[in-house]
Amino acid sequence: MNSPLAERIRPQTLDDIAGQHHLLDEGRPLRNIITSGQIPNMVFYGPSGVGKTTLAAMIAKKTNRALRKLNGTTATTADIRNIVEELSGFSGMNGILLYLDEIQYFNKKQQQTLLEFIENGSITLIASTTENPYFYVYSAILSRSTVFEFKPLEKEDVAKAVRRAVLFMQNELGEEIVFPESAVMHIASACGGDVRKAINAVELSVISTFPKDGRREVSYETADALTQKSAVKYDREGDEHYDLLSAFQKSLRGSDPDAAVHYLARILLADDLPSACRRLMVCACEDVGLANPQIIPIVKAAVDAALMVGLPEARIPLADAAVLVALSPKSNSAYMAIDTAISDIKAGKGTGFPRHLQNKHYDGDDVKKKGQFYIYPHDYPDHWTYQQYLPDSLVGTEYYKAGENKTEQAYKEYWNRIKNKKN
Repeated sequence: MNSPLAERIRPQTLDDIAGQHHLLDEGRPLRNIITSGQIPNMVFYGPSGVGKTTLAAMIAKKTNRALRKLNGTTATTADIRNIVEELSGFSGMNGILLYLDEIQYFNKKQQQTLLEFIENGSITLIASTTENPYFYVYSAILSRSTVFEFKPLEKEDVAKAVRRAVLFMQNELGEEIVFPESAVMHIASACGGDVRKAINAVELSVISTFPKDGRREVSYETADALTQKSAVKYDREGDEHYDLLSAFQKSLRGSDPDAAVHYLARILLADDLPSACRRLMVCACEDVGLANPQIIPIVKAAVDAALMVGLPEARIPLADAAVLVALSPKSNSAYMAIDTAISDIKAGKGTGFPRHLQNKHYDGDDVKKKGQFYIYPHDYPDHWTYQQYLPDSLVGTEYYKAGENKTEQAYKEYWNRIKNKKN
């Protein structure tokens, strides 16, 4: 009993794995791949404690391959070479399955060391990461792998694992364990979809409860005190994910810096740095837009800094950007203009081009009035003169309407003055 309960109770079959129904239920692609025994290189993407390591070990056992584990935070190129050397020995005769945890911390050279052996099939790579692999894993590895996303477990799935852990400890200790259902559901809710946390809470609750007459009665209060609570419940594919991002963007648009910083904090505590960056860039362009056009490169610089330094320091430039976006004057004039233009094009409006805008300098026999007749604006005062730019069917259409802010009104006043002078 020296190893943690989560290790002692690891599932032995696919059906024992809690959750991941979208991957492992009967008929699902990953289950079919495992059953076939033809295992490709894979990247397991998802939060901690949801079964990635367990499944990798199960695959190695099922395919009769030697399982070797490395962690990207501590492994070196020498560790990789040692695994490669095993290929010529007895242990590597059926091939090696390398489980590389936290692959995002492996540098490019380390990953390149594996490529030759991944490609010829002597090493099958299963890499895992808690970060979006399309942002953090080198493309050479991704192009040779299939990505499977693991999701945080639903409360009901975690509760099943909690009950299984209680029964396992009861058999292991040879004592009756009374574990109230209220404590089971509390642990299942508080662990944020992390089975490892839930099982650790069960073990601590049981061993901290002294037996009496061969019976341990775990109280709700004990389970509550020993449950490691997740800061944020956050399913990246569920409604809560999109509700949180929606609240963040709408707070930025609504010019509420306090709410914007609040929702940004919740996103970052869920380790979803890419979504925070993307929403800030979208808001800078869509909601502030031409009212403060300088904000776009400023927010881009803050996003670049955040992605460079990573969490937790990334919170600082992103907070700067969020407050700036919230406090900036707002205009969606360009956003409305492009969307209206797209709608017209999809409706079949505005085909063709005015002759003088086309990129050709020869007229066929069917053209009665030959010549392009393009007017070069820089040849005229103020670098402007009238000529038709929209297709004939759209002449007079206005897509852009200046916003009621100082910047766009200044542009509008300037061009009205120039164009009225020409007319």
